[in-house]
Amino acid sequence: MAAAKAFFVSAKMVTGVTPDRVTTDGHESYPRAIRTTLGAGVRHRDSQYLNNRLEQDHRGIKGRYGPMRGFKSPRSAGRFCQAYDELRNFLRSRSRTNQQVSADYRRLHLLRRTATVLNVLKTA
Repeated sequence: MAAAKAFFVSAKMVTGVTPDRVTTDGHESYPRAIRTTLGAGVRHRDSQYLNNRLEQDHRGIKGRYGPMRGFKSPRSAGRFCQAYDELRNFLRSRSRTNQQVSADYRRLHLLRRTATVLNVLKTA
């Protein structure tokens, strides 16, 4: 309960906004924490995947981690996933999710970034 309260207080301080609704994964401490920190007028939806951006953000990592269960320890799997996520973001040609990017720009961007990665690997 204390961790949930601290999270909602921190989120409210950082954004400066009290949301109309909050979506959580259904843990039993969230409804009370939402009522006490954000107010009784905030609607609570409890669905693990409904509008949950954090789960969607980890989809790329989960897609790589699932088939590669041959890691000896969770630490080595975490290191791989971190490196893969950094490389994926490095090669991404757009800065926002719905940004329109032409095919020519994507191709040029990918070639430049790939050349940079290859040069770094050659010197290492």
